[in-house]
Amino acid sequence: MIIIAGYTLTEAHKRDAAVEAFAGMVERARKYDGCLDLSISADSVDPDRINLFECWRDQQSWNAWRKVAKSPKVKRRETYVNLYRSDKAEKPF
Repeated sequence: MIIIAGYTLTEAHKRDAAVEAFAGMVERARKYDGCLDLSISADSVDPDRINLFECWRDQQSWNAWRKVAKSPKVKRRETYVNLYRSDKAEKPF
């Protein structure tokens, strides 16, 4: 399992438009084979922050998606995103 998680910072007055620019890509990704979840959302506390979370079945699925994702061009000040690998998932509660 591949997890990509973190956040990016943009100007507060541009944040909501930036999140909206990704809506179509998020919809496509969620239907893409191997995508377990994908979310790009405005942070509820920090007006400059956009949160990113992706969960993919495996490296091959994620690699294939990256070739067709067509991410919109959004100006970012800073990005803090990491890729994590896991061999299992379990219910937390």
